Amino acid sequence: MQTYQDYLKEIEERKAQGLSPKPIDEAELLSEIIDQIKDAENQYREDSLKFFIYNALPGTTSAASVKAKFLKEIILGESVVAEISMDFAFEQLSHMKGGSSIEVLLDLALGEDSTIANMAAKVLKTQVFLYEADAERLENAYKNGNAIAKELLESYAKAEFFTELPEVEEEIKVVTFIAGVGDISTDLLSPGSDAHSRSDRELHGQCIFEHKKEQQNALLELQKQHPDKRVMLIAEKGTMGVGSSRMSGVNNVALWTGVQASEYVPFINIAPIIAGTNGISPIFLTTVGVTGGIGIDLKNWVKKKDADGNVVLDEEGEPILEQTYSVETGTVLTINTKEKKLYNGDQELIDISASLTPQKVEFIKAGGSYAVVFGKKLQTLAAKVLGIEAPEVYASSKEISHEGQGLTAVEKIFNKNAVGTTPGKVLHAGSDVRVEVNIVGSQDTTGLMTSQELEMMAATVISPIVDGAYQSGCHTASVWDLKAQRNIPRLMRFMNDFGLITARDPKGQYHAMTDVIHKVLNDITVDDWAIIIGGDSHTRMSKGVAFGADSGTVALALATGEATMPIPESVKVTFRGEMKDHMDFRDVVHATQSQMLQEFGGENVFQGRVIEVHIGTLPSDQAFTFTDWTAEMKAKASICISQDDTLIESLEIAKSRIEIMIKKGMDNEKQVLQGLIDKADKRIAEIKSGEKPALTPDDNAKYYAEFVVDLDIIDEPMIADPDVHNDDVSKRYTHDTIRDLSYYKGDKHVDLGFVGSCMVHKGDLKIVSQMLRNLEDLYGKVEFNAPLVVAAPTYNIIDELKEEGDWDVLQKYSGFEFDDAAPKNAARTEYENMMYLERPGCNLCMGNQEKAAKGDTVMATSTRLFQGRVVADSDRKKGESLLASTPVVVLSAILGRVPTADEYKAAVKGIKLTKFAPPLKQLTSQGPAHRITF
Repeated sequence: MQTYQDYLKEIEERKAQGLSPKPIDEAELLSEIIDQIKDAENQYREDSLKFFIYNALPGTTSAASVKAKFLKEIILGESVVAEISMDFAFEQLSHMKGGSSIEVLLDLALGEDSTIANMAAKVLKTQVFLYEADAERLENAYKNGNAIAKELLESYAKAEFFTELPEVEEEIKVVTFIAGVGDISTDLLSPGSDAHSRSDRELHGQCIFEHKKEQQNALLELQKQHPDKRVMLIAEKGTMGVGSSRMSGVNNVALWTGVQASEYVPFINIAPIIAGTNGISPIFLTTVGVTGGIGIDLKNWVKKKDADGNVVLDEEGEPILEQTYSVETGTVLTINTKEKKLYNGDQELIDISASLTPQKVEFIKAGGSYAVVFGKKLQTLAAKVLGIEAPEVYASSKEISHEGQGLTAVEKIFNKNAVGTTPGKVLHAGSDVRVEVNIVGSQDTTGLMTSQELEMMAATVISPIVDGAYQSGCHTASVWDLKAQRNIPRLMRFMNDFGLITARDPKGQYHAMTDVIHKVLNDITVDDWAIIIGGDSHTRMSKGVAFGADSGTVALALATGEATMPIPESVKVTFRGEMKDHMDFRDVVHATQSQMLQEFGGENVFQGRVIEVHIGTLPSDQAFTFTDWTAEMKAKASICISQDDTLIESLEIAKSRIEIMIKKGMDNEKQVLQGLIDKADKRIAEIKSGEKPALTPDDNAKYYAEFVVDLDIIDEPMIADPDVHNDDVSKRYTHDTIRDLSYYKGDKHVDLGFVGSCMVHKGDLKIVSQMLRNLEDLYGKVEFNAPLVVAAPTYNIIDELKEEGDWDVLQKYSGFEFDDAAPKNAARTEYENMMYLERPGCNLCMGNQEKAAKGDTVMATSTRLFQGRVVADSDRKKGESLLASTPVVVLSAILGRVPTADEYKAAVKGIKLTKFAPPLKQLTSQGPAHRITF
């Protein structure tokens, strides 16, 4: 009874927060509840029945196993519950969607009672989350002459679990709700500071719109006024869902505006409808598809043109926008899924075919992309067992092939890793492709949701075709508070059991590694032809091609070893000229974005595409600074094209880092890490022998655009500015306002400096120590006029800095140094004017644990300048996070203001900044018209 009493106590605590009882995932509690149901006189029996029926989580949770077994007892007559008939028990099993429920249904379907067997078969025909072991049971029964097994396999081969579903309604009435003007970050929908609550969907739902009750209540009022319509959440004059995939953001939108997935599964809603003037961020749009939702590119504001067709600019040289149609809050629109158009009454507003492709309509019909992915797999398995050709039920994948046209780098990678395409057919951009995934990464604030997704899709072990997978601890590294202590060990245990290499050892046998996930994934990617899927928008490796993904897509990649997406278009970026000695590579990265926008008249040609950057001479650690920033360029992904010798150097670095992980004791029973070293050795041998040089595109590949960065004109540090006072709200917090140092005239006050996040490497930390040495030599001592927070991205960087003497310098000037033996258990709220050496991890960049003081002006090396991410607004002023190179940040903290160009040049004189020289020859290969090898 104690477990149940604890649950009742928790229910009262949640009631005080306006929350319902927490969904049950533990076997012990549900077992107690079942005992109370069996006891007709039990005082808690009525509530226990409700909890059992409506509040137990499905899939592979331990509670789901207990529930499925009890339902089996009821069906077999071994237990009698007046309120749960045999039919109702089967209905319950049908909503559990896999795991123990499938095991029970197969037991019943293959049993001797023909009535029960037929009832079980009827339910099984609707299920798709069957795995190899389930299919093997059916196959063995079929070969032994079991008629039910034959019937099920025939149904699966026809994909009746999909074809028998209701068609998508032809007209969907929506009412608009403008969530914000300008780009909407996923932080607005699911704030990073609430990351701890993401797996508790009802609790997390309270944080939508950054807890703004007024906005939440306005949404509720709109729903009351339009009970027969769906709410469409809109980013007016901007893009919806920038910054990250964030499944929790989509979950929150679905919870408030979507449709309940099952009446027996609490707080899991699907099918949200979202839109933006400039569409949906690519990785966020993938997340919408996971839930069977709709994402629409409204294009309701366009660039104004004069009589000659030229774009009209404002005083600051920015294009003037004019409205083509209104979507103000409360506007009633109609989505016609058959015509694939958006209407206001009888007036056609826009074609939305891109939102309703045959594949996306299938996701809507099936209730999400998982059901389609697993359905296709199950259909293929069944047809194979029956020895028949699987009928074409699903929309055929689009296969685009241009005779005689070469391949971009991403086209080559997709063709090499493609599954189920027409044999011998070479595919180009726009083709729908199912690909095998080599490396998968799960980070700690989305990992709890990934584990839930794995449970709900009844997966118990990592796919054998995945080369390696890693569960990080970086997003919760800064503060080891009670929330982290409660959630993270549980996550690490689950993922370790599932087959991932984990940052923390559930058994406590190796030191916790809070290294930034992107850095670890970059190290364990040992093939330039690899495909990487990671639960973070900054999954942007400098080897292979990496895609940031929602927690569900990560779960799918872990469970199946596959991902499905169209082959993206590419933009080719090359360089000319020479870097000046006082410039850092971070300035080249920012200048690339600035020059691109200028070159293409304000059009961001990178958005939604792969940036194929011909860096060539820069090893993976430094090149990562460019690929990492491509998330802020709104690119779908990026690929570094390297020279052979540079790639070999990068692979040797990766090997040394993996060897450190092995020495720590992080390898598992399958020796995944050792396997990666073996793959790296094989790849190095292929490059050295000339058998398979470093990946290059074909010289006759076709790009959406090609762009050359001029290094000669980069003469000052470049700063990404949130432009918080821009009169046009849509132009704030976009990452597109790139200014040179002189703009600030040396008088902009800086409250806090931050050197850290995935954008820095070992060289950046050495720059900090070298600047301190220089300034000490010049002035005798160094005094900070603003705090400087320094967080190395990985432990191995700290180890190397200690060996090379730089860490001693940093310690000398630090007023605080992290202590792993006694980590902070509370977030810092005030900073002194000194240097803080923080634990490796995301720190301020993530904004979920540490933050700057409200209203601060922060100069940071990180990637995020979204409102409220690193710093929130205060009553006195807006918080702003300016992004710059390491030397600019350090000097800003020392001066307490943005330095002048002369001050900057003097401070970096003689310091070895991150240098880059364009490759001397073109990094392409001959693209034959009819013969392409991978």
